[in-house]
Amino acid sequence: MTVQENLSTPNTKDNYEVTKDDVPVHCPMPGTSLWNSHPQVFIAFDKNGDGKCPYCGAEYHITA
Repeated sequence: MTVQENLSTPNTKDNYEVTKDDVPVHCPMPGTSLWNSHPQVFIAFDKNGDGKCPYCGAEYHITA
């Protein structure tokens, strides 16, 4: 068994700011440990640049 280092704990952050260059965005974000998280889902953004994960409720906002 290998240990995965430098991975963040999933679903501990509930607000993310992303840029247009980051789109498409999925939750959980890259760099999180997936073994104890929800299934990966792509975030849909509204016309204001806001999106929300249907699993964990994390909110995403596209910044300029």
